[in-house]
Amino acid sequence: MRPFELTAPTTLDDALATPGTFLAGGTTLVDLMKLNVLTPRHVLDINNVPLRGIDTTDGLRFGALERMSDIAAHPGVYPAISRALLLSASQQLRNMASIGGNLLQRTRCSYFRDVATPCNKRVPGSGCPALEGANRMHAILGSSDSCAATHASDVAVALVALDAELRLAGPDGTRTVKLAEFYRLPGDTPEVENDLHTGELITEVVVPELAWAANSTYVKVRDRQSYEFALCSAAVALDVRDGVIADARIAAGGVGTVPWRLPAVEDALRGKPATQATFEAAVSGAAEGARPLSENAFKVPLLKRTLIRALLELTEGTAR
Repeated sequence: MRPFELTAPTTLDDALATPGTFLAGGTTLVDLMKLNVLTPRHVLDINNVPLRGIDTTDGLRFGALERMSDIAAHPGVYPAISRALLLSASQQLRNMASIGGNLLQRTRCSYFRDVATPCNKRVPGSGCPALEGANRMHAILGSSDSCAATHASDVAVALVALDAELRLAGPDGTRTVKLAEFYRLPGDTPEVENDLHTGELITEVVVPELAWAANSTYVKVRDRQSYEFALCSAAVALDVRDGVIADARIAAGGVGTVPWRLPAVEDALRGKPATQATFEAAVSGAAEGARPLSENAFKVPLLKRTLIRALLELTEGTAR
């Protein structure tokens, strides 16, 4: 780890007025600093800035510094969000990691973490070894010739499915952006992963009220049950009335370079009976546009099976 200067602002104005890299839980930043993948000269510990609070009275509102474990355990948090958080990382990491930091963690793979290898995210234009190398964990959706790393956040998948928004503050004032529009596909600039402007900070995560989001879940498929990134995941919320699907919200993780919303699957479910046959037909095109690499073509059928598993989990006793 290279030397750096550390300061700890106590107000939002002070944090925004000081150039540097923000530190909350540090569960990703410190790890990457130890590897010299990230080498900030000035780190701002913002844990004393008043960006906490959980409000479930009108939709959901989470202060950006709320810990993942506290949100997961809070009454009134939609099951898809709670489950996504509980399936993220280890208990120790969840106790430290902030919701804002989790949403801003770097989209990365083993090549990004290895400074001895090229990586377009670390050094733009240096190349992407994953395209021809070890790529079993990589994306099949949204990748480019510059990068195929999957977005790492579990809870981002659930939040994208539920139309969450971010409140952002920066030197030029405040703004609100939908989380689904916040993340960027790699294209030719994989080092630009989101729409966060220079000096900006997430202050709050807002999920619009959705009464039937109580009928939601998050399913994560991974190589081991303990701390591991998803090979594939699905966040699903269903509004089922008299055995018919009135509405649906669906997003997938572990398969895309960003949390991958599936509006075509949602459309295919609406107005249809909540049966396994309906689910199988609806997810048939879930991987449309996929670009499998040499070792991850299995993610195409895995995505469909994961979606069906989540849909069946929500309609147990109804689907036949």
